[in-house]
Amino acid sequence: MSKTNKAAEQKIKPTAFAELLADEEIAAPKIGDIVKGTVIVASKSEIKLDIGGVMVGIVRGKELYRESPEYANLKEGDEIEATVIDLENENGELELSFSYAGHQKAWETLQAAFENQAIIIVKVKEANKGGLIVSYGQTNGFLPVSQLSPENYPRVGGGDKSKIFEKLKSFINKEMEVKVMDLSDKEDKLIVSEKLAWSDKQKDVIAQYKPGSIVEGVATAVTSFGVFISFGEGLEGLIHISELAWQRIENPADLIKVGDKLKAEIINIDGAKIFLSAKKLIADPWRKVTERYQLNKKTPGTVLKVNPFGLFVQLDDDIHALAHISSLGLKPGEKINDKFTAGKSYDFYVISIEPDAHRLGLSVKPLGTSAADKAAAKQSEDGPGEEPKVKPEKPKPAAAEGVI
Repeated sequence: MSKTNKAAEQKIKPTAFAELLADEEIAAPKIGDIVKGTVIVASKSEIKLDIGGVMVGIVRGKELYRESPEYANLKEGDEIEATVIDLENENGELELSFSYAGHQKAWETLQAAFENQAIIIVKVKEANKGGLIVSYGQTNGFLPVSQLSPENYPRVGGGDKSKIFEKLKSFINKEMEVKVMDLSDKEDKLIVSEKLAWSDKQKDVIAQYKPGSIVEGVATAVTSFGVFISFGEGLEGLIHISELAWQRIENPADLIKVGDKLKAEIINIDGAKIFLSAKKLIADPWRKVTERYQLNKKTPGTVLKVNPFGLFVQLDDDIHALAHISSLGLKPGEKINDKFTAGKSYDFYVISIEPDAHRLGLSVKPLGTSAADKAAAKQSEDGPGEEPKVKPEKPKPAAAEGVI
């Protein structure tokens, strides 16, 4: 070929290439753009893509992202997207990255899931005292302890943090169905909830129940405030301590053990929260209390608890009563603990009975007609009232006891 022809060819090629770009309407990509290409070479070390028939891009090294199923096992002819990280390498090719494209696509998917409240699957990577570190593709997120489903919530008696942490660590490498609670690409923040996903899936099952329904299940956890039981198709409900029995209960563990079978009545459904009552299935002993106890009759009773305002007294297995401090015959300066001891039995007189309110008042002497006696009887009817001089117990953290 003559020098003249070579020069002509060199002048024609750029023009022809420019016309080709114009005909195909392919704009020159910029760094950060996502481009679509067809795989022309696929190996363990690199993947080359044909970009619109006019450019070649290459993915290699740390950018050869293969953890997502979308990018694994690519073969010749497959179409895939990648992000431009350099406009030209040493061979004149576009340098591309699957990881950037994967990250961007993951955030787009997460945003759609957040807006539509769709359920996604994440994998647990790590555990800490506050919850679980999870991953969605290459995007890390956080699942707080409080957002675990009832089935996975670490209810540990006594709030033993080491046991709670061991329970959380047992989820590492497991997959969980969750919903996105909070999302911010700028802050690189992703917070998810297994409880919301669980609630969503349980809607149809929960709809089969209503207040008044009787259920039978197994105790899955016993806490200071009540008992959780599992029943039906993966449902769980709470029997509050006040709904376990008609009598006063100090510790649910005295009555119920994990694994015990229980029957209960549904008394309220609040979303995915189901509240139960065991005592509603038991005859109310207070309906016949006046047949067992009469006003001004002496009766023995065992002191269950000594408080600054009076005594909680057990008259029998079902009936617990109150002896107000004003009815205990204390001398000036005499302290209630000097005269009465929890666990011991004493003789009392019945000075008030309120079956509907489940209250019975006691005194160490029979009810008289004096103003003082009448005031004492009224105080017993009104209940213990306020305890201004006693500091309330500090509530235990919810994570230690478990809530639904």
